[in-house]
Amino acid sequence: MTLIDPLPTMDATLHAWAVAAAVRDPEVPVLTIEDLGVLRDLEVDDGRVTVTITPTYSGCPATNAICDDIVIALTAAGFDDVDVRITLAPAWTTDWMSAAGAAKLHEFGIAPPTGRRAAGPIPVTLAVRCPQCGSPDTREIARFGSTACKALYECRACLEPFDHFKVH
Repeated sequence: MTLIDPLPTMDATLHAWAVAAAVRDPEVPVLTIEDLGVLRDLEVDDGRVTVTITPTYSGCPATNAICDDIVIALTAAGFDDVDVRITLAPAWTTDWMSAAGAAKLHEFGIAPPTGRRAAGPIPVTLAVRCPQCGSPDTREIARFGSTACKALYECRACLEPFDHFKVH
């Protein structure tokens, strides 16, 4: 009698991707690493799961926590041999963030990145809409907010402070 693997490689890969994709960003827990575009690749080969991530920037303090959370999630899902690799090239960009991720940021009260990363001159943001009231009458208070990838803004209309996820 021949035993058939209940999770062929493709099904195992899809299952492992779903598990890894559900890992939350420790700095912005409303987002998953898939929402952010940090989860770049996943392969299952002979029971070994190799996950490749690109952190939002090379010095991101959440990288180690994300790696640990991926290993914990995949191990809990039955994958015993998990390797998480970090790649810095190509560099992460907010262009990799999903539309669902941007919507989650907005619902959470963080202004999502607007526009696309430019290949040439650095674009100037003329206005960041307040995620609370929608007013474009806002001002940057600090270039770095609660994390390095966000800036702190204030809305002049509703007077609420908010984070803006910077385009990069």
